[in-house]
Amino acid sequence: MRTNWPAIAILAAFLIIGSLYAAGTPAWQAPDEPAHYNYIRSLATGEGIPVMEMGDYDQDYLGRLTSEAFPPDLSIASLEYEDHQPPLYYLLATPVYRISDGDVLSLRLFSLFLGGTGIATLFLLLREFRPGEPALAWLGGGLVAFVPQVVAIMASINNDALVMPLLWLWLVLGLRYLRGATPAWALGLVAGALLLTKTTGYGVLPLAILLVALRVRRAGMAWTWGGRQLAAILLPAGLLGGLWWLRNVTVYGWPDLLGLMRHDLVVVGQPRTADWIAAQGLFPFLREGIWTLFRSFWGQFGWMGVVLDVRIYQGLAIFTALTVYGAAWALLDVVGRKGDVGGDARERDGWILLGAAALITVTMLVGYNLTFVQHQGRYLFPALPAMALGAALGWRRLAGRQLAVGTALVLLVMVVALAAIGLIRGDLPAWPMAMLGAAALGLFALAFVPPKWHGVVVAGGLLAMASLDLWCLFGFIVPMLTRTVP
Repeated sequence: MRTNWPAIAILAAFLIIGSLYAAGTPAWQAPDEPAHYNYIRSLATGEGIPVMEMGDYDQDYLGRLTSEAFPPDLSIASLEYEDHQPPLYYLLATPVYRISDGDVLSLRLFSLFLGGTGIATLFLLLREFRPGEPALAWLGGGLVAFVPQVVAIMASINNDALVMPLLWLWLVLGLRYLRGATPAWALGLVAGALLLTKTTGYGVLPLAILLVALRVRRAGMAWTWGGRQLAAILLPAGLLGGLWWLRNVTVYGWPDLLGLMRHDLVVVGQPRTADWIAAQGLFPFLREGIWTLFRSFWGQFGWMGVVLDVRIYQGLAIFTALTVYGAAWALLDVVGRKGDVGGDARERDGWILLGAAALITVTMLVGYNLTFVQHQGRYLFPALPAMALGAALGWRRLAGRQLAVGTALVLLVMVVALAAIGLIRGDLPAWPMAMLGAAALGLFALAFVPPKWHGVVVAGGLLAMASLDLWCLFGFIVPMLTRTVP
């Protein structure tokens, strides 16, 4: 228990801050929250699993609701465009709806509970890589737990709150399966639960094929044995998912197994990529998409209408760049099998599995945006385990004296360059210069901090992120979403 107290403290802080988000965010001011709520209501009131129908999505009415901050005289009952979603999250939330008489806060706290199980599972996942180095799990899990957008999504009514803990649990079991500690059928049951939760969880199917291939290679088993193992995973998953697919074919007709064809037909007016590119051009679309993806990964709240001060995003951009830079060095260590990253087969297979999960997540996001304009950072959250591990190893790599000092010097050169360019243009970028300078000084300090004090540094960094969460809530979300709209 003594060695786990940092993880417990991080989880407790996440739940406290998440509860503040759940209570402080006005009702319906989270992406698609009314439609998710109506799905639960349909189950709780005995109407059964809803059917996606024409009229479930009214772009003009939805625009009026969001622009007027969901006034009480306008009903949200007609917003049912999430009715194509698999039912597991909504079925689990139904008792909460009945006990609380449909209370929005209670349902949000239910989602937050699921999110907390996800963070706890993430700790377990990261510990699988380095059982003897819990600090890596604390740092990686803490970084994820205190991303403001993660907190906001986990504290709202939506089925992503169930996707992430289930997917991360599957990855934990997958890593244990590679060393023979998990039966294949257990992976199949969790995979089936994912198929019954959201289509973003369907990436587990190609991951299952990869996982078995890694096991066959490591154990030196015959591919016929691997085929039986794969069947043991896919059979229970297919049986559970098949119940939903059969229902959809019955309701929507063949070949609409997932209800997505009906969804695309119903959501008339939702921004489509082809129309956006035709009107604005490809490169403006890509530029806006990347910038929006970055902002909404860290924090762009409500219905994407609450944007933080640009200086906050600039600071987060520097932090992200340093994280990616450090992770790149850590990856080089993996490839070179040197340094503190190691190169044993177990760890390499783990990297392959998490990397594949991240790649599938990105591919699904890109695929979705080929049809609809949906460059929202929350769609990258299933890839958070790979990001967390890379960030933890990256910052530990950056803490090395040589790399820290070298990086700090590069940042100071950038400050001088910005100053020179600003003087020439007559517009000195004071804030970016100040942040780059602060980052350089921080790295200089980190380079000479004794290793025994690194835990204090990590705690301070996570405390800063938790403070950012509170700033986002009370400095932006509450005042901007509760303002009176004329």
